[in-house]
Amino acid sequence: MQFELRTQVIEPTRKTFQHLIDRYGDRPASRYEEGTIDIQPTANYHYRPLWDPSKEIYSPDYSALKLTDAYSFTDPRQFYYAPYVTARADLHEAFGQTLDYLDKRGMFQRLPEAWSSLFQDVVLPLRHYEAAGQMIASGAARYGWGTTITQCCAYSAFDRIGNAQILSRAGISFGTGTAEPLDLAKVTWLEDEAFQPLRKHVEQMLVEKDWGKAMVALDVTDQLIFGLFYTHLDDAALNAGAASYSLVAQHLSQWFVDQRKWFDALYKAWVSDEALGDDNKAVLAEVVEATLATATAALAAVAAKADGLVDGGAGDALTAAADSIRSKFGALGVAVGN
Repeated sequence: MQFELRTQVIEPTRKTFQHLIDRYGDRPASRYEEGTIDIQPTANYHYRPLWDPSKEIYSPDYSALKLTDAYSFTDPRQFYYAPYVTARADLHEAFGQTLDYLDKRGMFQRLPEAWSSLFQDVVLPLRHYEAAGQMIASGAARYGWGTTITQCCAYSAFDRIGNAQILSRAGISFGTGTAEPLDLAKVTWLEDEAFQPLRKHVEQMLVEKDWGKAMVALDVTDQLIFGLFYTHLDDAALNAGAASYSLVAQHLSQWFVDQRKWFDALYKAWVSDEALGDDNKAVLAEVVEATLATATAALAAVAAKADGLVDGGAGDALTAAADSIRSKFGALGVAVGN
């Protein structure tokens, strides 16, 4: 008896789910679209939250920043669980390789004294800033509206813990295997006079009930901090023979480049919304201007402390970063005063 093998192609009845067909037409959808678009719960809520009965448990009204169609914004990185985890595994594996190199060569011990003090007294305390960033982004993931937005916020929250871990692992390596530098950094964050304005600013962001405003305030503060400590001082470290500082800073600055991709796309979606764009611009102008005022004043003391150690022009870099943020929002049609 002979058998003949044949290939039979079975055409699917439809190429994707009906809600994606309704939105995009009958075409194959990406896995990002299938796992992200139109998943936000919008109906059949059983009760209003006791802590705020004026709103449903999920509502677009938890922020003044809104989109007519929440899914007019999509993540340019197209992150859903699998590619996100793969990307972050690669990032932390690369950092682990950098840390192994630093340990084997004893490079933290070769840091110039001033840069060693900068790392201990200025940079390591920022692990607590990252922990606060995680809480703010987690709040946005809970109260945000539209899965494309809340998904980005949730991944960002995970990222902030990863950033804190990068600084923690670097601190342990800096302490030749002990956690003493991290203990000292905690005391600095809680008690050092130079950090108290920044700590107050962070706590004010933590208690902001509007998730959109809190995330914008965090992003503006991020642009100042990451530009100052992980870009500007990275360049200064290279010129001063502090290569180990630069090798750690590069991983944080690379993460921030990735963070900017979705946040900048969200800003564009907010300001270009045909019905709500003008309202969003007004809210953004208010939040950005207020945040720049408090954040630059708070970071001025930290920048002065950094300049007192390495004279790296941190104060001037902070002013330049603030001007750059104003220009960036100005290009979006958001008027931010000086």
